[in-house]
Amino acid sequence: MLFEPRSGRLAAWGNALLAGLVSPDEAVLSIVGEDAVHRVEGLPGESGPVGLTLALGRLRALGVTGLRVALPAPGHPLGLSGPPEFNARALDAEEAVLAVGAAVGLVPEVYEVGPKGDVHTTVTWHCLPVREAPPADVPSLGEAERELAEALREATVVLTRLDVAGSGPVAQAALSAYRARAEASARDVLAPGYPPRAVRVLSLAQRVDLMVSLAYERGHGAAVAASEMAARAEALRPVERVARRALVAAYNSAVEERERGRD
Repeated sequence: MLFEPRSGRLAAWGNALLAGLVSPDEAVLSIVGEDAVHRVEGLPGESGPVGLTLALGRLRALGVTGLRVALPAPGHPLGLSGPPEFNARALDAEEAVLAVGAAVGLVPEVYEVGPKGDVHTTVTWHCLPVREAPPADVPSLGEAERELAEALREATVVLTRLDVAGSGPVAQAALSAYRARAEASARDVLAPGYPPRAVRVLSLAQRVDLMVSLAYERGHGAAVAASEMAARAEALRPVERVARRALVAAYNSAVEERERGRD
């Protein structure tokens, strides 16, 4: 499965909506995706949870002009700016969205409801105060693309050495899904308003992330002993970090380009 964080969908289509490139209905449908429903809790001026359409309108009224993504991991607060309370919640979710133009951020909480075989996923976005400061460790698109090219080579070498490169039915299914997605149009990969380079970086980051996921999920082959599994994780950790940095750079590029245009 390709890594497409909910924070990425919210930021991408929220940015397209804020730029006037899509309608509220189109943005909400794209953000929700295959989930049952998304709601936002804790918005200033609202006493309870509200739907995405109202929430996006409220954010605009608060002065929000763009949305950025954070994909933090232990020891790597990627895209975060504080305070510690928000960072801790975002780290627990492994993702968040930070508003540009208002000191608020959104962290998703995912619920699965329903009987086995008929499970529905609902998402509550918790709106919390954030510190208005530069996000941590976010590269430019150019930097991300260069890092990814090297990471892809490293991942290929590591996976080949560990005998987990693209073998087995799970791996083949994942690779087929990637190829199908790679053939999609830029509109399907990112929302309108993103530069072509962002589409290219996002697709390559997803490919690197897919290869890392295959290595972690592979249950047989050379890497079976606990020590070998630890070595595999150690070897892939830098590659995974580069992929996350590139994902954030791609999702944030629409905001970065607009801000450069104002300079």
